[in-house]
Amino acid sequence: MAQEDIFKKLVSHCKEYGYVFQSSEIYDGLGAVYDYGQYGVELKNNIKKYWWDSMVLLHENIVGIDSAIFMHPTIWKASGHVDAFNDPLIDNKDSKKRYRADVLIEEHMAKYEDKIEKEVEKARSRFGESFDEPLFRSTNPKILEAKEKYDALHTRFAAAMQNSDLNELRQIIIDSEIACPISGTRNWTEVRQFNLMFATEMGSTSEGALKVYLRPETAQGIFVNFLNVQKTGRMRLPFGIAQIGKAFRNEIVARQFIFRMREFEQMEMQFFVQPGTELDWFEHWKNLRMKWHQALGFGESNYRFHDHEKLAHYANAAADIEYRFPFGFKEVEGIHSRTDFDLKQHQEYSGKKMQFFDPERNESYVPYVIETSIGVDRMFLQVVSASYYEEDLTKEDGTPDSRVVLRLPAFLAPVKLAVLPLVKKDGLPEISRKIIDELKFDFNCQYDEKDSIGKRYRRQDAIGTPYCITVDYQTPEDQTVTIRYRDSMEQERIPVTRLRDIIADKVNLRELLRKL
Repeated sequence: MAQEDIFKKLVSHCKEYGYVFQSSEIYDGLGAVYDYGQYGVELKNNIKKYWWDSMVLLHENIVGIDSAIFMHPTIWKASGHVDAFNDPLIDNKDSKKRYRADVLIEEHMAKYEDKIEKEVEKARSRFGESFDEPLFRSTNPKILEAKEKYDALHTRFAAAMQNSDLNELRQIIIDSEIACPISGTRNWTEVRQFNLMFATEMGSTSEGALKVYLRPETAQGIFVNFLNVQKTGRMRLPFGIAQIGKAFRNEIVARQFIFRMREFEQMEMQFFVQPGTELDWFEHWKNLRMKWHQALGFGESNYRFHDHEKLAHYANAAADIEYRFPFGFKEVEGIHSRTDFDLKQHQEYSGKKMQFFDPERNESYVPYVIETSIGVDRMFLQVVSASYYEEDLTKEDGTPDSRVVLRLPAFLAPVKLAVLPLVKKDGLPEISRKIIDELKFDFNCQYDEKDSIGKRYRRQDAIGTPYCITVDYQTPEDQTVTIRYRDSMEQERIPVTRLRDIIADKVNLRELLRKL
């Protein structure tokens, strides 16, 4: 099945099983804005807990804050967002659709990468165990031709982005014969810059209102509180400040479900270090953040680093962690060495010293900053994409069967266990309810008595519930139940008294955090 079809099924699954809904759907929806359903919000909260604990719980020198969405407008002037927070946009005159010029080019470059990988996969299938992949990649004419085209395009694109050359971006699109996905034509406008911040007004009257912005990132709330946290927490360098919060960007080209939205949530940590040590800390956090992602068990080969072609105005090093989504490798987290740009800018615009007194060096200086920034929504999509499976099965009588299962890591799953009475009579529902009453203080439990036991198993598989507890006629006799494991579908008979310990061991974040 094509990856695009799998992604469409994934989006449909998220709605059907209460993970993600289109915002304002009864009014035909609001573009690129989504609501999280009853299971989605639980998964989202679990992802945030995994991140928060890995940052704040595991590091004595990292603390958290929660800054306001509304901030003084001069902050965004100081940070460069008013003047430089732009996307290069291009319109197709026939479809009237607007696109990011850099994304069009990146997607065209990805086609060359896909062509290379398809040739490799065909050869691997043809030659089997004797396949020499490095030799094949270095000698196959089709691969060499595709790589040459990719490298040439990559060189032009990198130079255009570094120089903010909008004319060259358009020329690359023309020369590469990139067509509009909707109209199929190449009738393009010029490339223009578009500022992404949402503006609003604060004040009791329109005449005296102050123009403010919905924050486009959470980082600035950390920077302007640097001194507050450092002094009240008696923090010594190096130290970090973590935050989870909403951000807003007026994305013109919002696409791919919740991957790019206008209202989204960020998990950011700014790590303050001595000047001159920032690149060592940059490498440290790159490796630590990759380890955090790979600890989830979705396959190390599905992640890669991508160095930025164009550094932001505040950075001297930047890299993305990319995950292989059904629509290709895309960014899920950014790690940036922001130098001392932000603190110095706020020092200049506010007139307040944003410095740290170093007792060891007996001097004051503006610290340098390493940033790790991850989108909660993209992380959510990554987890669901990696967990979605359609499986062909065979029933006991030999007839074909199938199931859709979300193989969510147990510690992230919205519902940890479902308790299912075999029938709705003979005291089995009452026993099931008693089990839930005992376990609900420790785990998110669900009771389900509707439909056959097989249909209930399938429903819990689709939700992603890792463990199902079946109460049957043997339970009143010996106080045992059947525990069914989602991924293997194996079943095991265990005493009711052992349920809490067994489930707790499997869904606890402790072992995952130990890997970090």
